[in-house]
Amino acid sequence: MEEIIGKVNDLIWSNALILLCMGAGIYFSIVTRFVQLRYLKEMLSLLFKGNSSSKGVSSFQAFAIAISGRIGTGNIAGVATAIAMGGPGAVFWMWLIAFLGSSSAFIEATLGQIYKQVNNGQYRGGPAFYIEKGLGIKWYAMVFAVATILSTALFLPGVQSNSIALSMHNAFEVPVAYTGLAVAFLLGLIIFGGVKRIGKVAEIVVPFMAGAYILMAIIIMAMHIHQIPAVIMLIIKSAFSLEPAFAGVFGMAIAWGVKRGIYSNEAGQGTAPHAAAAAEVSHPVKQGLVQAFSVYVDTLFVCTATAFMILFTGKYNVINPEGGFIIENLPGAKIGAEYTQYAVNSHFPSLGAGFVAISLLFFAFTTIMAYYYIAETNLSYLDKKGNKWAVWALRILILAATFYGSVKTAEAAWTLGDIGVGVMAWLNVIAILLLRKPALKAFKDYQQQRRAGKDPVFNANALGIKNTEEW
Repeated sequence: MEEIIGKVNDLIWSNALILLCMGAGIYFSIVTRFVQLRYLKEMLSLLFKGNSSSKGVSSFQAFAIAISGRIGTGNIAGVATAIAMGGPGAVFWMWLIAFLGSSSAFIEATLGQIYKQVNNGQYRGGPAFYIEKGLGIKWYAMVFAVATILSTALFLPGVQSNSIALSMHNAFEVPVAYTGLAVAFLLGLIIFGGVKRIGKVAEIVVPFMAGAYILMAIIIMAMHIHQIPAVIMLIIKSAFSLEPAFAGVFGMAIAWGVKRGIYSNEAGQGTAPHAAAAAEVSHPVKQGLVQAFSVYVDTLFVCTATAFMILFTGKYNVINPEGGFIIENLPGAKIGAEYTQYAVNSHFPSLGAGFVAISLLFFAFTTIMAYYYIAETNLSYLDKKGNKWAVWALRILILAATFYGSVKTAEAAWTLGDIGVGVMAWLNVIAILLLRKPALKAFKDYQQQRRAGKDPVFNANALGIKNTEEW
């Protein structure tokens, strides 16, 4: 079975998907004239504007829900895995896919807002909604919804809970089964409260967890400030095979940098539009800009923090694709969060492993929380009547998958997670390329209203955009 899963994963994550994601990012960057750079100041100002309503959450709550999904295991274990499989150069390709992916995130989040609708008194939206309403291809939308429910409720929670369980075991020797039960219990308390509770929890936890982790990274960077130029040069030279030690992993650096970059920041994957659609805003582009900024927070801040901590301390191994190791500074260490634990532990022996374990607990837990919201949104798309038994079945499924993931092998968990991410990315990136015109019309309208000194308000009919229920 594991061999079959591995072959499916290799097929989905072929070079074609890497080229598709990078190509879409390049295209959207060009047609928006690099919105991810030009509107950076506005992204920050929009982040704290707007209030929640009876139907929707605030811009910041939607941002927090999306960040909950973006910042997770990929930021700690994923970065370490990318370095182990592709060398330090993989970090550069993570940066590049984040920069390009920010424009894709802008487009998909804007589309999520344009085609949102009210289900059971709350805003709902996402790729399934904009595929049906924008493209008029219902079977395609249903395929995405089913794939997303399977990915976010069955495949992906195990990756997060597995990393939590392993890191807690390494730091505090807590049996993985106990951690799995505790995580499932806490998750149940939150998801039974619905989207409003998810938004409130994310709003409080996300800034705290990301801030504490970045602060630790800044302290370690300050202790190694003289090494920063050398580490940046190591990353860049390794990315282009200019560093002799890592010349043999050039292709792996690109592949693993892009793969772990997409897994971490989720740009183009189709997860963030679900949170974006839940926001109460006057113009879809406002939430598009907020979500574009969330990619920067994930990769350029949190992932970079992890990468620098690992590379400063040299606490990593790099696997030779032909067998053996190119670098083996940690004999016997497992690929993943252990690298980060060793890195922090080298400076704070009594704190490091525990700090990373607790950080990972917050990061991964909030990601599972976001996965439930995404799965429930796609269930609401498929089940227009809102049958309560279906929602209960979904809750039980994700709780079971969370516990099971904590006790199964890490390799199997990551492979299933990669399959889930890859399938969603294939379906969504193609969809947003086909639906580029409504998003670009909305962006042009937003720019015109801003130039006129107005607070932009969206009117879909005036722009000739059809099938928009809430505009």
